[in-house]
Amino acid sequence: MATVDLDGSLISVTGRILKCTEIFDEYWLDPDRIPNPEHTIAKLRERGGADLFSFSQHLPDLTPNHSYPMEWDNLAAVRITGFDDWWNGLPQATRKNVRRSAKRGVEIRPATLDDELVRGIVKIYNETPIRQGRRFPHYGKDFDQTQAANSSYLERSDFIGAYLKGELIGFMKLVYVGKQAKIMQIVALAEHQDKRPMNAMIAKAMEIVSAKGMDYFIYGKYIYGKRTDTQIIEFKNRNGFEKLELPKYYVPLTPKGALALKLGLHHGLTHLLPAPLIGKLSDLRSRWYELVLKQGQPATARPASADDE
Repeated sequence: MATVDLDGSLISVTGRILKCTEIFDEYWLDPDRIPNPEHTIAKLRERGGADLFSFSQHLPDLTPNHSYPMEWDNLAAVRITGFDDWWNGLPQATRKNVRRSAKRGVEIRPATLDDELVRGIVKIYNETPIRQGRRFPHYGKDFDQTQAANSSYLERSDFIGAYLKGELIGFMKLVYVGKQAKIMQIVALAEHQDKRPMNAMIAKAMEIVSAKGMDYFIYGKYIYGKRTDTQIIEFKNRNGFEKLELPKYYVPLTPKGALALKLGLHHGLTHLLPAPLIGKLSDLRSRWYELVLKQGQPATARPASADDE
C-alpha cells in the first residue's frame, strides 16, 4: 500500500493492475474530519492514476444517501444504553466466563503505554505466529516496533490490561471516534485462554465506554468476507455485538475501474469463489500454517475467540 497527499488529505493506493483508493485510515477518523467525497472524487480524476475510489457512511447514518454504486458493509457493534442493559442481555455462559476470569485470579485494569506495558505486549505478540487460523502480523516484533504499532491516536485512546499475578496476559486498545469506541486490538496469551481474559476485558471496556457516554462500542466487522461460521463471529455474538449494515460506495474513475466494478473484480479474484470453497481453502491454509509456521512452537490452547458453556 502507498499513500499520497491529495489536497491535504492522505489517500491510500492499493493494487498494481487495478489501482484502488480510499481515505487513509478512514475507519479511525472522526466523520466530521473526513473530506467531502465529491471533492475527493473530483481531485482524484484531476490527478489521474487511480481506477476506483471507495468510501463509507458512518454510524448512525445507515440509510444510503449517495447515488454512486453501493454495496452493504457491516460492523460488529453494541448500541450503548448502559452497562446493566448490556450485561443483562448477555447469555448466561458469557456472564459466567467474566466471573470465572476473576475467580481464576485475573485482574482487569486500565493501563498506560509505558515500557512495562510494551514489554508485556511483546511477550503476547511473540507467543505464537498463528492466531485464529491466520498468520499473526505482529509476531516477531521487538520493543521499538511494538511501541510504534501501538502509538497511533494516543490522544484519544485507552488501554486495558489483563494481569495474572502482576504479569500482563492480555490487552485491549480502544480508540474513540466521535461518540464511538472502537477496538483497535484485543489479544491475550493463548496459554491462559482458560481464564477468559478476553471476556473480562470486553466487560471492563463496556463499563468504561458506558461511563464516557459513548453511543456505540465497535469490534471491527461482524463478518469478514463470505464466511459466517467462524469462532470469532460466535464470540462477538455471545458478547453482545450485533451486525449493523451500512453503505459503502465504489466510484469508478476510469473505464478500467468501471469494468472491474461491473465484473466484481474490485474485491480480488478470491471474492468471486463460492463461500463453501472459500471456507475449505481457509481451513487448508490454517492447517498449512499449523504444519509450517508453528514448527518448534509450543502447543497452545484453541483460539481465544472460542467461548465455553
